[in-house]
Amino acid sequence: MSLEYDDRESSSEAFAGALRDAINAKDVTLSWLQRQLKRRGNRVSMATLSYWRSGARRPEGVQSLAALADIEQLLGLEDDTLARLLPSTKRTGPLGPSQFPIDQEDIEQAVKDAYAALGAPYPDHSREVTTHSVTDVDADGNVSYCITRSVLQATSGTMTGTPFLELTPGTRTPAPTFRAVSGGRIAEAYSHAAGEVHGVLFELDAPLSAPDTTMVEWSVEYPPDYPPTRETGHAVARQCRELLVWVRFHPDARPDWCEERVETASGITTTPVSLNGQGSVHLIHRAFGPGVVELLWGYGPRRDAADQPG
Repeated sequence: MSLEYDDRESSSEAFAGALRDAINAKDVTLSWLQRQLKRRGNRVSMATLSYWRSGARRPEGVQSLAALADIEQLLGLEDDTLARLLPSTKRTGPLGPSQFPIDQEDIEQAVKDAYAALGAPYPDHSREVTTHSVTDVDADGNVSYCITRSVLQATSGTMTGTPFLELTPGTRTPAPTFRAVSGGRIAEAYSHAAGEVHGVLFELDAPLSAPDTTMVEWSVEYPPDYPPTRETGHAVARQCRELLVWVRFHPDARPDWCEERVETASGITTTPVSLNGQGSVHLIHRAFGPGVVELLWGYGPRRDAADQPG
């Protein structure tokens, strides 16, 4: 019996014991836990939960780890209380399909051109495990600044960089200003001739080999001659454990209406969103993608999206 095996075994037992203790302390059943997870979009079978509690199996892969994060919240535990007890694994977990998130062939071709110009493989050999995108809206009600933080995972081989792109389907724009905040540097910039795709090659601080993860953070600032834009969002080509889109409005530009627009392979859904007296709106999707999550807003009576600025 190797020392490596011993370490995995003891870690699995520690995880199972902590999970049992937390369930007992909360005085809930596995069926209750399963129902609560289902309401949050995490479909975990009773058998799987039982295996985790007994130590026969442990959570692996993005979907299971997303469920584990919810379990910690449901049981009143601090973040990563259970996750930190898991032994390390060299599995990426189920990757799911890689799919261009927007159903527009011309935009996908422009993105392919951008990847080729930046020297990156298409599709990219990575996925966003968790992404938080924060957009600031100025006093005129238009997008002014966006900062995004992601846990990035290599899905195969070793990667040294990845493209980050801004897409404006149907609208020609000047290039916004990309900045590397943390985790790497901007190695190269690119703008497609049509003006609907701009981006950069974000070179990582260190090479990343599958299935390891790293943290990256970048920002985008929009120049004064940028078309007035009253929508923002984030797109993922693979399933993301958690996607958060947070839009913060200037105190003088709180909108009269907002709506969430979600596009996936199943189609497009649009849902009204209320500010509830707050100065911001946040949209959270777990186990989401491939697809796009957007927030649109306006002032005065609601008009069709095609009539909105930008």
